Amino acid sequence: MNAWLERWAGDWGSTVLLFGQVLLILLVAFTLQRLVTRGLTRLGFRYQLPLELLLPLRGGLRWLIMGSAVLLVLERFGVSAAVLWTALSGFVAVAAVAFFAIWSVLSNLFCAVLIFTVGPFRLGDQLEIIDSPDKPGIKGRVTAINLLYTTLEESSESGVSATVQIPNSLFFQKPIRRWRGAELQFFTHQKEH
Repeated sequence: MNAWLERWAGDWGSTVLLFGQVLLILLVAFTLQRLVTRGLTRLGFRYQLPLELLLPLRGGLRWLIMGSAVLLVLERFGVSAAVLWTALSGFVAVAAVAFFAIWSVLSNLFCAVLIFTVGPFRLGDQLEIIDSPDKPGIKGRVTAINLLYTTLEESSESGVSATVQIPNSLFFQKPIRRWRGAELQFFTHQKEH
């Protein structure tokens, strides 16, 4: 009976010790995170630091402290820190490559949202993208705006029209000249008379 009690207490003893260590790690991390947040708030108040600086700094330090605590807890459960670091760095590398691969698409999507909300031009407007002061740019009437491209209809002097699809991000990289639909009709009407 005594041997069985020692075996049972040994199994439970190591489990209770492991649970205590995990609880201690999480408690220290939570306390440290609260102290850092309080210290940064006092520092910001004392030196009148802008909130735009303090919020990302607090968030970054919170993630760093809690991430370190999770790594320590996983190490207590027997997960190797080298294996975790390898997996994390591999994931970050793949995410960075994927982000750069779709950057132009994300840029065009974001610019489409800006075009729809800010409204630098609308359907029917006449636009000219100014490439440089000495060269004529792309000029045409806006016929469609979607999430990736804005379609312009170019008219030539011979009466033949062509469509040009311009990535939405280009409208925020180059200067544009715009004539609203009604203004354009007024100008063309003035030129005819």
